[in-house]
Amino acid sequence: MKEATNTRADAILQAVRTLDSGAFLADLQRRVAFRTESQNPAQSQTLHAYLTDEIAPLLATMGFASRVVPNAVCKTAPFLIAERIEGAELPTVLTYGHGDVVRGYDEQWRSGLKPWEIVVDGDRWYGRGTADNKGQHSVNFAALAAVLDARNGKLGYNIKVIFETGEEISSPGLNEVCAAESDALASDVFLASDGPRVSAERPTLFLGSRGGVPFDLVVDLREGAHHSGNWGGVLRNPAVVLSHAIASLVDRNGRIMVDGLRPPAITDAVREALADIELGRDDSSPEIDPTWGEPGLTPTERVIGWNALEVLAFKSGNADAPVNAIPPVAKAVCQLRFVVGTDWEHLREHLETHFAGLGFNEVQVKVSPGTPATRLELDNPWVIWALGSMRETTGKKPALLPNLGGTVPNDVFAGTLGLPTLWIPHSYPACNQHAPNEHLLGSVAREALAVMAGIWWDLGESASSLAATHSDGR
Repeated sequence: MKEATNTRADAILQAVRTLDSGAFLADLQRRVAFRTESQNPAQSQTLHAYLTDEIAPLLATMGFASRVVPNAVCKTAPFLIAERIEGAELPTVLTYGHGDVVRGYDEQWRSGLKPWEIVVDGDRWYGRGTADNKGQHSVNFAALAAVLDARNGKLGYNIKVIFETGEEISSPGLNEVCAAESDALASDVFLASDGPRVSAERPTLFLGSRGGVPFDLVVDLREGAHHSGNWGGVLRNPAVVLSHAIASLVDRNGRIMVDGLRPPAITDAVREALADIELGRDDSSPEIDPTWGEPGLTPTERVIGWNALEVLAFKSGNADAPVNAIPPVAKAVCQLRFVVGTDWEHLREHLETHFAGLGFNEVQVKVSPGTPATRLELDNPWVIWALGSMRETTGKKPALLPNLGGTVPNDVFAGTLGLPTLWIPHSYPACNQHAPNEHLLGSVAREALAVMAGIWWDLGESASSLAATHSDGR
């Protein structure tokens, strides 16, 4: 490719200046003002407008051709597919973002804050979507624009974009559209941003995510409640039965007791990657319970390298207005977060076999669709390259997470599209994601603009050789 007039340092400086000048904040303010609540069907037109009135015009300024693709699974959550092709012989990067957010919960925000208007308070930029995901894709696009300018409009590689508006409702239709559009989305590597860094001060790369599968446990013993004075002592209480059943799954210290729900042993490579990562470093992080979870593991290994079985809700009777009656039904809403290698697709069979062996024949198991766990190999050449780029830009050792503790739709990109997947998050653990008072840290955004400018620049130098390595390894 033609030699760029400017340098890598120039591109990074130009990206950072978008924040220092106020231009980045103005762009993000405009995007936050779109009330893109995918959990609220009444906002379907706003979700569509975010793609057509905000993202497509932004991409057009960088030479992308865009089209909106209907969602056959969820009509209220359309997709946008865009591409910027410099040459058929060049390597191609696929990037991703989501324009939807969770509900605003306007009345629950701290006095003086509004979910649909950014309020800057010191280093914190408050507003719904500032952390998840509008702030993150705004960083990536602003950095890309800076690199395009510094490279005189020629990156030396192609870029494709898949943008969704239903991530906060579990990405309905994403797998289907990627399968149907697999030729249009064909690429050499996937690179995107979502989720938190391990801490505000440490740049992070993660390579996949833990999977997640929700399930309900129900004990339904009879029609109607019965007076606890007249019948207490002779009627089986479903809440008591279900409590004991749950206690048989996880001991009092959080250790999973069902072999089929436990993952393979943590590998040496994963242990090494996690050795210098400490959870809970941010001031507003919750205090970690040091003895909770799998014994013999560090807190980081428990969250990133192991499985967790959680009870998200438990209901029997009416705790807000109890009556003197034995309830007829008890229900627990549960979730298994799991890493690669877990036999999660047989979750129901594992639970039913376990309960039958202990005589809990009253417990009904109802499993909902889950999301697979994914993890790119830690020694993949793309991983080594990305860590080197981030280190060169920041002077810091990036944190390498084999997978995120939470769940992103990485299985679609790694599985359906068959791509090596790199995620560089621009948020931090205490950002109040999904909660009132969600915020982005200005300092993290500034460093993230530099990191991503370095990444986009370095792809122009290395993408061809890396793509050839990946192709040879298939």
